[in-house]
Amino acid sequence: MNRTIPLPKVDRAVPLLGWLRRYNRHALRHDAVAGLTVAVMLVPQSMAYATLAGMPPVTGLYAAIVPLLAYAVFGTSGSLAVGPVAITALMTSAALAPLADGDPARYAALAGLLAVMVGGIQLLMGVLRFGALVSFMSHSVLSGFTSAAAITIAASQVTGLFGLDAARAETFGEILTSVWDAAVTVHWLTVVVSVVSVAGLIMLARYARRVPGALVVVAVVTLVSAALGLGERGVAILRDIPRGLPAPAIPELTSGDVRLLLPAAAAIALVAYMEGIAVAKALAAKSRQKIDANQELVAVGAANVSAGLFQAFPVAGGFSRSAVNFRAGARTPVATVITAVVVGLTALVLTPAFYHLPEAVLAAIVVVAVLGLVDYQGAMRAWRARRSDGAAVAVTFLVTLALGVEPGLLAGVGFSVGVFLLRSSRPHLAELGRVPGTHVYRNVARYPDLVTDPRVAIVRVDAPLYFANAQRLEDSLQELTDDRPELRALILDASAVGDADADGAQAVAQLHERLADRGVGLHLATVRGPVRDLLTRAGVWKRLAETAAVHADVMTAVDATRVGPPLADPVPRRPPADVL
Repeated sequence: MNRTIPLPKVDRAVPLLGWLRRYNRHALRHDAVAGLTVAVMLVPQSMAYATLAGMPPVTGLYAAIVPLLAYAVFGTSGSLAVGPVAITALMTSAALAPLADGDPARYAALAGLLAVMVGGIQLLMGVLRFGALVSFMSHSVLSGFTSAAAITIAASQVTGLFGLDAARAETFGEILTSVWDAAVTVHWLTVVVSVVSVAGLIMLARYARRVPGALVVVAVVTLVSAALGLGERGVAILRDIPRGLPAPAIPELTSGDVRLLLPAAAAIALVAYMEGIAVAKALAAKSRQKIDANQELVAVGAANVSAGLFQAFPVAGGFSRSAVNFRAGARTPVATVITAVVVGLTALVLTPAFYHLPEAVLAAIVVVAVLGLVDYQGAMRAWRARRSDGAAVAVTFLVTLALGVEPGLLAGVGFSVGVFLLRSSRPHLAELGRVPGTHVYRNVARYPDLVTDPRVAIVRVDAPLYFANAQRLEDSLQELTDDRPELRALILDASAVGDADADGAQAVAQLHERLADRGVGLHLATVRGPVRDLLTRAGVWKRLAETAAVHADVMTAVDATRVGPPLADPVPRRPPADVL
């Protein structure tokens, strides 16, 4: 009997092969149910998100066919449902509207180019194994951005919900102004359709979760629209939707278009990846699957490149659809393949059925879908955990609302990085505080009865020692010795110093020399391996070791600095406290 030899390298590059090697009928049954369920949900959603992106509704179906197949081949998640999502659709609209000048053909060409650029950036990041770099976009920034984007998306759909003849706008303030100016053009029959649609979606989601609410609302309202002739009564309907599958085509490229779209492409690439990887990891933890962050970049990059080549717009992994996919039983990418096939058949056969579908229904689907993205609980948790994290949420939220999605992301990331640099430039130094009237130090649990001479100070450094804080650390410790003229030894507990660089090593060397000039010995204790290696390469370790100033732990350092009987306790100048 021939035995199949596994090909781990091929499986890593094309994970679908690994899934298929272990595939069986039981998995197929679950994947088929999940794939059909997500397809039923995806058809109306994809058309709704296409309109949000400023594209024809049929392009939403295009974005839910080939990109899904591309992700299924290269993705490592068995449950992630890739396709059009609200946030990337909004970012696409914000990027393309100012450049298209109202020309639908140019808009479509720019959308394809944008998707290819987004995919190219993600592919490059995946090949270079830059998956960890997206961690610079903190959860606080993503929470503030998502909440502001959700509110902006909901506001942008007011025009469709009320049938307004309003000018196109991008930021939240511009949208409010546009809606206010067009308030007199409200179409009341469209409002009725919108209210019924929103109510139906909410009721079905609350009381009949297993029912595909979006599809049911679309079907019922479309039938009513056809029976009552709502299109002839002023309600905007989809009318003719092209039938068939998209033909591949290379988007027209000009250096000017690429340059103008590059900032938006980079922002969408990061947001699309972050949205997908977050839900993929959450679902993988439940199903005990392993997610490869770099391979996920390759997979979603391939999906976006294919979206651009097949007349669509940028895609990402969706939260709600992925959750439905998981609950329906999907555990392999075969479910995604089945979803793509069903959507493809819809594009081939069923597009005429959407002729009488009111556009207000698509707006209602978008609004109901994004309401759950407003993360006020996450904002409150961030504020309680640390004020700077809460401020990052607020800055990202406010800038996104006021100026748009790309400025909001840049402001949030810039603020977070600035706070990180500021915090790391002020290292936390904790002196092991002496109990008044004794020589007993009780500030560190590992040394509950540390007895030392008052001529010896013990300071724990709770930060990496690198260029941003080296000078401040050196100055702070020098100030400590200036305030304590009786000191004859300063012990640095380096157990919490996990990393160091050349500037940090230079600071230690200079501190050693400055203290020596004052008759104070510098001693290092509990130095970690990587830090010791760097100090050795910098020549500092040898210099300290020659003066017996390096020790395995704090107790050994204290014993080494204890010479003669201890001095009498002076009156404490201050209670035990941090140096900074």
